[in-house]
Amino acid sequence: MTWTGSSCFVPLVLLFLWRVEEVAEACSCSPAHPQQAFCSADVVIRAKVVGEQEVDTGNNVYGNPIKRIKYDIKQVKMFKGPSQDIDAIYTASSSTVCGVTLETNGNEYLITGRLEADGKMHVTLCQFIEPWDALSPTQRKSLTQRYEMGCECKITRCTSVPCMISSPAECLWTDWVMEKAVYGEQAKHFACVKRSDDSCAWYRGAAPPKKDFLDIEDP
Repeated sequence: MTWTGSSCFVPLVLLFLWRVEEVAEACSCSPAHPQQAFCSADVVIRAKVVGEQEVDTGNNVYGNPIKRIKYDIKQVKMFKGPSQDIDAIYTASSSTVCGVTLETNGNEYLITGRLEADGKMHVTLCQFIEPWDALSPTQRKSLTQRYEMGCECKITRCTSVPCMISSPAECLWTDWVMEKAVYGEQAKHFACVKRSDDSCAWYRGAAPPKKDFLDIEDP
């Protein structure tokens, strides 16, 4: 009886340890408003993905090779970044470590990422990467000027009520509590911009400017 119980206990322990390791390695990050993603990124481009290959990027501390996915791209437009075109982006080989999976059939994407010391562009699941056709007209227009106008503003995500801002230089992002969606109306159609008095407010591009500011105290 003792031997049988021990044999059952060992697999259960191993299963538990495996689950802990799996959770520890899972990719986790808080959603960011598209404007936040733009402002925090080193590079923001519109590009076609035309190829994919697995590449070695050296060894880890245990001597095991580190694999990354290299996506060959054709840059269509750069909204933010270095003077030279980007011809490839790199990402981790697995989604558990925030690796990104992209279609390589020539689809166009908006891609935000960081620039590494060697000049290579690296992307993760925590960055804003969307098919170009899925972007709203306001999001596309905001990439050229409006998002940058609000980079000094702070966008605070509201996850439960009550929630509020702590300074006039903040915009409250309420898509989750209002629509139960990460990317709702504010993400698709609004930008948080700085006004002449250094306060910040939501601005909707489709309406006249004087009626476009949605202050936090408005109903």
